[in-house]
Amino acid sequence: MITRRRAFLQENIMIVASDRLEQASEVSRPSWQHQLSHAIRDPRVLCQYLGLDDTWLEGARTGHALFEVRVPEAYFKRMAHNAPDDPLLRQVLPLGDEILAPAGYVADPLEEADHRPVRGLIHKYAGRVLLIASPTCAVNCRYCFRRHFPYSENSPSRAQWQEALDYLRDDPGIHEAILSGGDPLAASDRQLAWLAGELERIPHLKRLRIHTRLPVVIPDRVDSDLLAWLGNTRLQKVMVLHINHANEIDQAVVDACARLKAVGVTLLNQSVLLRGVNDDVTTLAVLSERLFEAGVLPYYLHVLDPVQGAAHFDVPDEEARTLVTRLRDHLPGFLMPRLVREIPGEASKTPL
Repeated sequence: MITRRRAFLQENIMIVASDRLEQASEVSRPSWQHQLSHAIRDPRVLCQYLGLDDTWLEGARTGHALFEVRVPEAYFKRMAHNAPDDPLLRQVLPLGDEILAPAGYVADPLEEADHRPVRGLIHKYAGRVLLIASPTCAVNCRYCFRRHFPYSENSPSRAQWQEALDYLRDDPGIHEAILSGGDPLAASDRQLAWLAGELERIPHLKRLRIHTRLPVVIPDRVDSDLLAWLGNTRLQKVMVLHINHANEIDQAVVDACARLKAVGVTLLNQSVLLRGVNDDVTTLAVLSERLFEAGVLPYYLHVLDPVQGAAHFDVPDEEARTLVTRLRDHLPGFLMPRLVREIPGEASKTPL
């Protein structure tokens, strides 16, 4: 009996010690704000950290001049060393190819300039509007369809937000507000809590949707302050993550997803089909499986929006259709993302 009790006490002492070590580790980690502000913003530094030789540097500088590098440490640590074809690196490393300007690749491929009735608000589809909650991203993806977006003209101050909020109040047909950017979670929780509170007071709004990459590239962003306001809103909460490859999902991302689900957030994922990143059946199948293991449901697989600087990522529509047809042989229906293209002027995403 004494031996059993001693073993019980020793086991509990070890558990408490382990918990304290984990808490100490969390306290010692830099805040998400620090991680965001100290992201790599120099292509030379990115190449050096990953052991890439100088042959990559000239192209990296060329692309960087068009659209600056931004990569948080928590994200680049998941990349393989000295591997220029690493699927995560391919998404963020500038290339000389970005200077090419093939026909049809434009600065505003979705023609969003035609759908901005007030500052910071985009209204393309019935029943929902998109709010530019932050002009900043945690990571600059080289294929971003908003890499040329005029954020300086669409970043309202708190006083200027009233115009967008009035627009929502005046249209009872709007049931969903989508926070986008940039990345909306790059804004402070104080600002986001205020904005969510204002949206909550609009009686015909039902849902708050957040499109974000931050829980993926800086999982520490999902902290107690974020969970506090997100968990307390009356609005149904949907978060659409943006993950293109299973290697992006490490344990820290899984843990962040669990924290979000614990406060009632529905987690979906949208990917972009990218040449050299995820343009094969096995990669897409593994991604869907890994997403579901993390509590995230595959939602959309977008073909590339034809934005200037990203043509080297393109996968033609017919090849994309073939990939998805073959993918159905590997996955149950609920793990199949919908292959879509966004066509300006259409009432919704267009299935392919």
